[in-house]
Amino acid sequence: MINFNDYQERAKTTAVYPNRGQGNWTYAALGLAGETGEICEKLKKAIRDDGGRISPERLELLSKELGDVLWYLATMCTELGLNLQDVAENNLVKLAARKTGGKLHGDGDTR
Repeated sequence: MINFNDYQERAKTTAVYPNRGQGNWTYAALGLAGETGEICEKLKKAIRDDGGRISPERLELLSKELGDVLWYLATMCTELGLNLQDVAENNLVKLAARKTGGKLHGDGDTR
């Protein structure tokens, strides 16, 4: 089984874009936004064409797009000098604290 550290390292081997590895977070951020948009388009079409049902074919397409989102997330972490494993673990800690404090709902980054 792969962990986020391994994934981030392996993602680097397939990263081909201008100024790769030089803090080019803009490219990664735009790619992340684009792939997220593709997921939203597929979900929108499921609502429009299939009454909100996710067919096995559409699920396979969504899985591939989610993989692309993960790649861009890992790439953005690399460009920002962050460790994807740490980002994932810190997010779970933050959410657990919000749940314990009854603050999962609401607004604000520092709830």
